This record gives sequence, C-alpha cells and structure tokens, in this order.
Amino acid sequence: MGLKDVIVDLFQLDKDWTTRIVMGMLVLGIIWGLLGVIDSLMVRLVEASWGLSAVLPLTPQEYFAGITLHADRDLLGYAQQIIYAIFIYFTIKLLNIEPRAKWMLNLGFIAVNLSMMFMEGPILIVPAAGFDNYFSATIWYYISPLGIPGYSQYVVSPLFFWGWILLDAFTYIGGFWIVYHYYLASKNMKEKLPVPLVYFLMVTLMFMIGYSGVTAADVWDVLAFYHIVGLDPIANQIAFWIFGHAVVYMAWFPAVGALYLLIPMLANKPLYSDRMGRISALLYLIFSNNVPIHHLYMVNLPITLKFLQEVLTYSVVIPSMMTFFNLWATAKGTNVNWNIITAWTVTSFAGAIAAGVTGISNATISFDAIVHNTDWIVGHFHAMILFSIVPAAWAVLYIMITMMSGRMWFSKVMAWVHYIGYMIGTTLLIVGFELVGFYGIVRRAEVYPRVPGLIDAEVIATVGAIIADLATLVWFLNLVLTLVKGRLVRLEGLSLPQVAGAVAMSLEWPSSVPFTPILQFIKAHNASKKGLGSMIALAVVGAILIIISAFILAFAGDAYTTQTWIWITILTIGIVFSAIGSLKGMKSI
Repeated sequence: MGLKDVIVDLFQLDKDWTTRIVMGMLVLGIIWGLLGVIDSLMVRLVEASWGLSAVLPLTPQEYFAGITLHADRDLLGYAQQIIYAIFIYFTIKLLNIEPRAKWMLNLGFIAVNLSMMFMEGPILIVPAAGFDNYFSATIWYYISPLGIPGYSQYVVSPLFFWGWILLDAFTYIGGFWIVYHYYLASKNMKEKLPVPLVYFLMVTLMFMIGYSGVTAADVWDVLAFYHIVGLDPIANQIAFWIFGHAVVYMAWFPAVGALYLLIPMLANKPLYSDRMGRISALLYLIFSNNVPIHHLYMVNLPITLKFLQEVLTYSVVIPSMMTFFNLWATAKGTNVNWNIITAWTVTSFAGAIAAGVTGISNATISFDAIVHNTDWIVGHFHAMILFSIVPAAWAVLYIMITMMSGRMWFSKVMAWVHYIGYMIGTTLLIVGFELVGFYGIVRRAEVYPRVPGLIDAEVIATVGAIIADLATLVWFLNLVLTLVKGRLVRLEGLSLPQVAGAVAMSLEWPSSVPFTPILQFIKAHNASKKGLGSMIALAVVGAILIIISAFILAFAGDAYTTQTWIWITILTIGIVFSAIGSLKGMKSI
C-alpha cells in the first residue's frame, strides 16, 4: 500500500463530499487534540519539576502559552470541531436528507483550522518593546484588557484576536448549515425529531447563542487594538463570559445527546420518557446560557445580580436530574453485554454525576469565595471533560468510524488497553488537581510552596497525565490502523442499531485477558443460589479488613503518617465489602 492509498483511506477521499469533509474535520481535530495534549504535558512537567527540584525547564512565556494553547487546541480545535463533525454526519444520516451548500462546510472547515493557526506562537511580527510574540501566553485572554496596546503594558499580536474572529465565523457558518438542514427535514416530517437529534439541534443553537457574547468581545478587542473604539474591561469580561460558562455545556450536552442515543440502543429498549427528554433539552437551553457572570463572583458587581446567577445556576440541576433519572429508568433491568461501547457509555453517565456534584458546590457564592480560581476549579471541569464528555465521544466514534470507513476496528485489545490506561491516568490527574486546590494554590501557578503534600499532589497529577496520554496514543494508533488495515464489512441497508451492535460485538472484553476467569466465576456464583454463600464470605472478608485497619491506625503513631492513609483505605474497603456482602447475601438488595 502506497502513501497515496494511505491518504485516501485516512481522509476517506473515495467517499461522498460530506463524508470527506467530516473525516477531514475529525482528522485535523484529532491532530489539534494531540498537540493540545503535548501542551498540557509541558505544563505538568514544569509544575512537577518545580516541586521536585526547584527547576523551571520552560520560560514563563512558554509555560503560559502552553496553558492557553492546550485550552484552545483541545477545547476548540479538537472538541468543538469534532462535535460539529458528529452533528453534521448524524444530521444527514438520521434525517435521511440530501446535503446542500457544500461551500458553507468547506468555508467553515477552513475557518476553524486557520483560527487555530492564528492563535499559535511565537510568530515574529512587531519587534517592539513590550510586544510579546508568544501571544498565546495571554492566559485564555479573558483577563481583559490584557494584551491590548494602550490598555496594557503587555502587548500581543493581533493575530490572536483575529483567530478568535475566525473561530466565531466557523461557529455560525457550521451552525447555520446544521440548523438549515433540520429545517429542510422538518418540512417533510410527520413526527417529532428523535430525542438525540433534539439534543444535537439544541446544542447547535446553544453554540450560536453562547458565542454571541464572545463574538461581541472579540470584535470589541480588535477595534480597541487598532484604537478605533475605547474599551470597558468589566463589560468586556461579562460579554466574554456569556461564552465562558456556556462553553462548559456546549461541550457536555453533546455527551448527553450521545447518552440518549446510546443507552436505549444498548439496552434494546425505548427511552423511558420521551416527553421528559424533550423538556429537559428546552430547560438546558434556557438556563445554560443565562448565567454569564457565574464565574465572576469575585468581580465588583452588585450582590443581588450575583445571587440571581446563583439561583439560575442551581436551576440547571433540574433538567440534569430529569435526564439521569430518564436514562437510568431506560437501562434498569436490562442485561447488557460488556463491550468497549458499553464501557465508555457507563463511564460517561457516572462521570457526569460525579463531576457535576463539584460543579454545584462551585455555584455557591460562599464556597466559591474559598476555591475561586484554584486548581479545585481546574479539577472540576477536567473531571467533567475527561470522565463524561470524552468517554461519550469515544463511544460514538467507535460506531461512527466504522460507518464512515466500512471497516471494523483493527484491535480490540488496543481498545481495552486505551480504556484501562485512560481511566487510571485520568483518575490520578483529577485527584492531583483537587488536592492542589485544597492547598489553596491558584490555577496557572508556575511556582508554589514546596511542601511535601503539595509536591505529592503535583506529581500525582503529572503521572496521571502521562499515563492517560500514552493510553490515548494507543487509541490513535488503533484508529490509523483501522482506517488503513481494518477488516472491510458491508453495511449497506443496515440500521444504526445494527451497525452499533456489530461494532460492539467485535469489541467485547477479550476472552484471553487474565481477569476474565475471575469475572466469569463471580458472575456465575452471583447468578446461582450458591452466590448467597459467596456474598456472606465477602461480608466476612470485609469484617476482617475493618479489624485489621484498627491495628494499622494504632501503630501509626499520629495522623501525619502514611499508615493513616492505609488505615482509611482498608477501613473503607472493609465497610463496602461488609455492607454489600451482608445485604446482598440476605436478599436485602
């Protein structure tokens, strides 16, 4: 196979034009994502190096540029581009309509990837005093008016702001294209849209509503940069944060839509409440865009306005509770096979709940006053991204790649290595971030007090990032091998559930994995009457662990030793074993 054949397979150049554009968005999105991962790894290595040896291997410009480029590339060039690609593909496939306006998709595709290039650095443009060509070091740039001449001594390249203008253009070009095709389909539809497509449409509208503020801020910044108009920093911040908070939901709600698509399909059951799903989509759209100063509690704004934002933020909990009850009720009582799609779907469902709880606490003004702008916040939104958003995307992509390429995934072992490594690494990363936050260290702190517990937390986060990144490289290699060497399959005439079922069957838990006999033994015993005995035995093991933990605590000497952590770990495991074993063994649960 020659280089030309590899490029044709990689970009699906032998397929229809929408598939070619969507695959181009996926490939370049993944490339931006991998570059963003490198940026984040640079940041992690700087912070770990400072803690371990008081050495900073990068300059402050490179460090802060790495933070911003990580956010730009992974959240915008990667996540948003892939979200739009998924919406475009499923809009055409599930609505079964003929796509139009090819020029719009091509224009949007060029704009989003050009915007990422414009946000890069360093690029030498103006060798003047006070001018920084590491312009991505503007630290996510919402600290208005940082970087703008006449308002800040730290001046950056205008290309950074023009990059944002191009990103705004992509959002509206792609958004209008998607909404237009929903409109075309609605003219011939006799029934309501399926709930997953309702969410895809709702999120597209959320992007366009949420980008209204940041587009205004971007235009304002560019005009102020060239001294055409003046600049009000507080008003500019508020305008930006209409996007800044909504972007959390722009990234998460595609995952919710994916859960509405995947869970009924995996459970082979209809959605528990169709109406509840539609109402929750409407409530999400209203409340998620109506909290523009949710992240500005510490800014000098009227306290009554802050309280209103607190109440509106809590309101988002209502559709979330409706959604997760609806999805749980749909899956309740079903016997689902354990495959890679199921694994990522379950992870996304559980991860959203776990990460969402920390989000509720952030909405409380009194609590936010303590953790505001610390690494606790970083831990919260990385937990939502890495435990819910990304897993849902991978679940969909495993199906979507096979649909687009007509090839089965190259290796299920690589798929499971990716899942296990990613979960271990991500867990360590989130725990490390939140521990750093508990120490009160603000986000983007290149240097910090070199005390033992804080150093441990930074190292834990860094080790976790490395493990997760290596696991993701395994997935990327599996993806490339799939597009080039994956087994060809005929999918003509198959429905989406049938394709998903075929992909899921090919990616079930490998029978050769060492833990499989243990899992089969537990499953067989739990399904029989003898399982009662095994549950009682589990309770006894738990009781023994509780007793052992007491000895460990006694020998610890004080609460500032490693034994204290061993004690609480063993005690917790013992309590869990005892509780589940005794209640399950006596038919209480």
